[in-house]
Amino acid sequence: QVQLVESGGGLVKAGDSLRLSCAASGRTWNTYSMGWLRQAPGKEREFVAAIYRSGSGTHYAASVKGRFTISRDNAKNTVYLQMNSLKPEDTAVYYCAAAFSVDGIPDAPSYFGSWGQGTQVTVSS
Repeated sequence: QVQLVESGGGLVKAGDSLRLSCAASGRTWNTYSMGWLRQAPGKEREFVAAIYRSGSGTHYAASVKGRFTISRDNAKNTVYLQMNSLKPEDTAVYYCAAAFSVDGIPDAPSYFGSWGQGTQVTVSS
């Protein structure tokens, strides 16, 4: 398994930017893909973005494509989510997660086996 710790959430206004970070430990870093998912109050957890274990490919939910960017720093065992042009509907608890047994880029919550504790992102209008 792998331990994941998110940071960087907060309260921002619509149109602002925010960068989330997730530090990983416990398993060889480049053997698993990483992703960000979110859960808004009263809603199911949904996929946001993912990056392949080598960093060579990414995938985004349609709702964030063009506004969010996922990246990973293999020297720091850290994955990032740069969020630009934030909207009130982006308000949620954001989780980073690791996918161990996926050949491609995971794109749904069911593919992820280890989760961080989550960080709150609130976007006011």
